[in-house]
Amino acid sequence: MLAGPALAAGVSLIAWVVWDRAAALIVFSALVLALLLHNLRNLAALYRWLQRPDPQRIPSTTGIWDALFAMLYRLTRAQTRSQQELAVALRRFQEAATVFPDGIVILDHQDRIQWCNPTAEQHFGIDSRLDMGQQITNLVRHPRFVEYLDAQNYREPLVIRLERELPLMASIQLIPYGDTEKLLISRDITSLERAETMRRDFVANVSHELRTPLTVVGGFLETLADSPEMEPEMLRRSLELMRQQTQRMQRLVEDLLALSQLENAQHPLREEKVDVPELVRLLHYEAQSLSGGRHRIGLEIETEDWLLGSPDELRSAFSNLISNAIRYTPEGGRIDLRWRKEGGQLVFSVQDTGIGIEAHHLPRLTERFYRVDRSRSRETGGTGLGLAIVKHVLSRHQGVLEIESEPGKGSRFSARFPESRCIQPEQAPAMVGRAGSGTA
Repeated sequence: MLAGPALAAGVSLIAWVVWDRAAALIVFSALVLALLLHNLRNLAALYRWLQRPDPQRIPSTTGIWDALFAMLYRLTRAQTRSQQELAVALRRFQEAATVFPDGIVILDHQDRIQWCNPTAEQHFGIDSRLDMGQQITNLVRHPRFVEYLDAQNYREPLVIRLERELPLMASIQLIPYGDTEKLLISRDITSLERAETMRRDFVANVSHELRTPLTVVGGFLETLADSPEMEPEMLRRSLELMRQQTQRMQRLVEDLLALSQLENAQHPLREEKVDVPELVRLLHYEAQSLSGGRHRIGLEIETEDWLLGSPDELRSAFSNLISNAIRYTPEGGRIDLRWRKEGGQLVFSVQDTGIGIEAHHLPRLTERFYRVDRSRSRETGGTGLGLAIVKHVLSRHQGVLEIESEPGKGSRFSARFPESRCIQPEQAPAMVGRAGSGTA
């Protein structure tokens, strides 16, 4: 910075020696004026550049100003690179957050929306084109959420029900970051809540199903203990009722174990070539024995094709459908078993002339412990798990259960299997299947 004035002083001193003091003063004034104009010109160039910074158009000059502009150029380039890196990082974050399964909303110090991903738009009903800068409480008006936001105690997530096009249960948590900003994270836990509800219902239903037979058995045991000299007829009747209730509990436990095994992902399907026509003939014979002559039971074998699958599981599913038909068809009614090929698919159906089922019950029939008539189901010895077992067996065989029913006219339950599981009978020997759980 002192090079210019020193040069002017040196030249003036030489002029003083060569000429006189007046000449030295004139030379010194001219040099200082030139230096001042040079600096003013560079200052003006710097001012113009600062008004419209452009790293590619840094002013060029000489001397100390050239070094200053070179340093400014390097700083500007470094800042530009840093901004580009930050922009790339921000873009990558936004791309990742866009496909993130949880909702993400960035809030400023006044809880105004700065950015959100598509999942958050669905959870909270946010329109990213219109709602940026809006306070989150203007869009999410749930009282518990407003309290959670005001309390500023974000250690635990908040679980609330959000009423959107499809209501969902959401777990919401706020995470403060930076100075005053917050990250709002939402997670759809509807399926988890549904599973927890099903678990609670399952435990309650199992407890209820076991309580009645245990009460009966326990009551009779107390009676026998208090009355050692009970009359033979009373003793025989008590033992028979205890036997029936014990069998009921045994069927329930067997069906629970069967259902648990079917739902276990670690239990793969063991496939064999199953002679279904022979299996259906065997089940027809067993159905006649189970009916005890109270029903007319028909059999139609329209194809001799076999099925690739588990013989035990198929036997369990088919026998559940048959026993249900016998259980809910009044005495004198008709039940028809049918094995046929339809459009390349194999279909096993059980049609009855029973009491029928109202349409609003049909979607829920395969739920565990769901009963159209609880008292009648218990009277006939059902566990409420039969159709749930059928559904899982068919699912493991890529099959579907079709239900048609009309109150007072009867029902038809059809197990439909894909063409890929169809096997011609001459291809290989098959297994019909061992006796398994056949109770509903």
